[in-house]
Amino acid sequence: MDFITTILLMTTETITYTVFGAVLVLALTFDLGLMSKKNKKVTIKNALYQTFFWVGLALAFFVYMWSAEGQKPALEYLSAYLMEWSLSIDNIFVFILIFSSFGVKEKYFGRVLLAGIIMAIVFRIIFISVGVALVAKFHWVLYIFGVFLLVTGIKMFTSDDEEAYDPQDSKIYKIIKKFIPMVPHDGEGKYTVIENGKKYYTTLFFVVIMLAIIDIVFAMDSIPAVMGIVDNSPGNEDVAKLVIYTSNIFAVLGLRSLFFLLRGAVTKFDYLQQGIAIVLVFIGAKMLAEHWINMILTKNEQVFISLGVILVCISGSIFYSIFISKKGIPAEVGEEESEEN
Repeated sequence: MDFITTILLMTTETITYTVFGAVLVLALTFDLGLMSKKNKKVTIKNALYQTFFWVGLALAFFVYMWSAEGQKPALEYLSAYLMEWSLSIDNIFVFILIFSSFGVKEKYFGRVLLAGIIMAIVFRIIFISVGVALVAKFHWVLYIFGVFLLVTGIKMFTSDDEEAYDPQDSKIYKIIKKFIPMVPHDGEGKYTVIENGKKYYTTLFFVVIMLAIIDIVFAMDSIPAVMGIVDNSPGNEDVAKLVIYTSNIFAVLGLRSLFFLLRGAVTKFDYLQQGIAIVLVFIGAKMLAEHWINMILTKNEQVFISLGVILVCISGSIFYSIFISKKGIPAEVGEEESEEN
């Protein structure tokens, strides 16, 4: 009776969190246990299956959200997921550079990516919790996020990005290396080794840390953008957190399969950055003009418009990149790495 009473007293958000947690545990078990093999090369075919699996799971959860939480939260979730998913392609390009720079063997890609992604999820949960709490207490923080997204979007749209990024020359790597003793090898797949009676960390450990930190840097753009999509009005904080948590985690968990699927083609999306930049500018302007927009449009209408802008800009920039050559980005790092191994 106590168990039944507890179930009956659960809020819809609590039930959705419970379903979400159960789905993730089963999905990770299936993905890691049946679809992935330790220290084995992931083929394009396997990566395609895994990508379909995670995207399909995210879309199935969208259907569940619609039935459990209603139309508006479900559409907010879908918009947020698409926003995060498109931004994750930029993550993948940097991940490729990190793997190449540290000479990670292809057979370790999957395990290292999983460890880095799990760390990234933990940090994102903290980041989201703090952000939602700040907005709930100080609503004007949204205007700061709006200005930040507006400036970021304009810079992203106009930047050329011709200067190569060297992970081993980054401030993050230099700070980590300064405080943690390391060896210049992968320890045959280990994160730590004992040499001369002393514990050292391998390059794989540093790659995991770099992946997590780089994701946090990207999250500083993506999470404010998602908060600009979701309804953060007083009394809706619990639903807002639910939407942001679930959309972020689904998008980040799909990064591993997306990495293997796109690592040879990610550099061909020359105009994707401009598409993302337009979305960030749109969301930033929407956050700044929130007061006036609320007088004209309902929250449902705003969600539909946001979803439409995201779909048009992201899909349009990808298709435009496929058919129009903008710049000859050299060396498809992922393909070179595959040939070396």
